Formats: sequence, structure tokens, C-alpha cells
Amino acid sequence: MNTDETLLVDRRRKVGLVTLNRPAVLNALSVRTLEDLDRVIAGLGASADVSAVVITGAGEKAFAAGADIQELAGLDAAAASAYSARGQAVLDRIDRLGKPVVAAINGYALGGGCELALACTLRVAADHAKLGFPEIGLGAIPGFGGTQRLPRLVGRGRALELVLTGRRVDAAEALAIGLVHKVVPRAALLDEAIGLAEQLAASAPLALGYAIEAIGCGADLSLADGCRLESALFGLAAATEDMHEGVRAFLDKRKPAFRGR
Repeated sequence: MNTDETLLVDRRRKVGLVTLNRPAVLNALSVRTLEDLDRVIAGLGASADVSAVVITGAGEKAFAAGADIQELAGLDAAAASAYSARGQAVLDRIDRLGKPVVAAINGYALGGGCELALACTLRVAADHAKLGFPEIGLGAIPGFGGTQRLPRLVGRGRALELVLTGRRVDAAEALAIGLVHKVVPRAALLDEAIGLAEQLAASAPLALGYAIEAIGCGADLSLADGCRLESALFGLAAATEDMHEGVRAFLDKRKPAFRGR
């Protein structure tokens, strides 16, 4: 296990486990935390030994309770815009990793913390979790992609209501509106998230990447253009050894042995 002041990084078989490690400040996303997260995610993305990633927070109170407010104080317009762009770039790396990333939301996921969860492929929440975008109460708006990812996930009207009021939602409501896809007891959260990541890691990795790309990029295209993208990616998948293995295994009534090529 590699440990520093911001993150803990571990591996469970083919799953990389990244834990935000600032529990004293509810795992707030400081500039250093974002830079370390960017570096770690890049490494996990490049590793042939990692097929899926889980991100969670240290302690029982918070996944991540937003940006580090002390670092925001005193920023002028140019510095704030650059700060936002850098945070967006880090979360874009997670969004576009090409490997599934599961957010294990173990408490508060607020502001930048909720934006981090939105950048993940799938989200599992503990039953005591609270999610929201409180930036409006600071005279600000979400700056790490939240105004763009949230409406794509829960719809424009719901996104407007959550961002404009700053209202927090509990885990049950988050599940009902599609903000998270599963809620489990807090004691079962990490096992559930890792189990899901291991299930995904056992699938054909190239096909996983193509599926994530098709859905993620297709959401910004017309239906016709999205279908053309899907056809192109389906063709790439069909050219892989993994697809031939998957078809043979199905016909042979056996479990496929995917190799990522």
C-alpha cells in the first residue's frame, strides 16, 4: 500500500482501490489532492494489471465534502477559472479512463465531491450518504463539471432544482432520481463496490472501454451520429481476439478467458 497525505492506493486483484485520505477535513479536494488523484488515476489507467477502479473516502463521515474552501478564498476571476479548468481536467481523466470506475460513496458527497462521483462510471452509496451541490450558498456554482454531468444523469429540471437550491438528497432519493445506482448498508459498501468492480474486471476489457466510449460520447451526439459511432466501435470489438473467444465460449457452453486483445 502506498500512502501519502492525500490518498491511499491499494490493489485487490485486478481492481485498483483509491481512498481519499483527509478525513479530518471530510476528504476535501485540495489542489494537492486533485494533482495526486490525477497522477494515480493516470497510473492505474496505464497499468495492464488493473481492469477497474474503486474510489472512496477515508473515515465514515465523507466521500468528499467538496473543494478546500480555504484555497478558494481570495481567488480572482482568472485564477478561479483556471482552478475550475484544472479540476475539470482531472475528473475528465476519470470519466474517459477507458476502464470502469466505481464510486463507493461512504458519507457526504458535496460540491466537488459529488462532481467526482458523477465522473465515475457507476456509483454505489451507503445508506447514510448525503449528496448535493451547496455552491450557491457561497455565491458560486459547481466548477468541476457538475452543471454538465448532472443534467445528463438526472435530467435538466432535477439538475436545476438541486443546483439552484443547494438542497442535499439522502441515499434513498439519490437512488430514486438516478444519481446513484445502488444503496447498501454502510458496513457492506466497500465489499459491494469492490465486488462490482471485480465483476466488471472479469469482462472483456476492450469491450468495456468501447461500451463506455459509446455511451459517454454518444450522449453528446444526434441519434444518427451516435449510432454511427456505435457501429464503428462494434466493428473494433469484432476485430478483437476477446470477441472471438467470447463467441466460441458461448457456443462451447464454457466461461470465456478474456485477455484484453
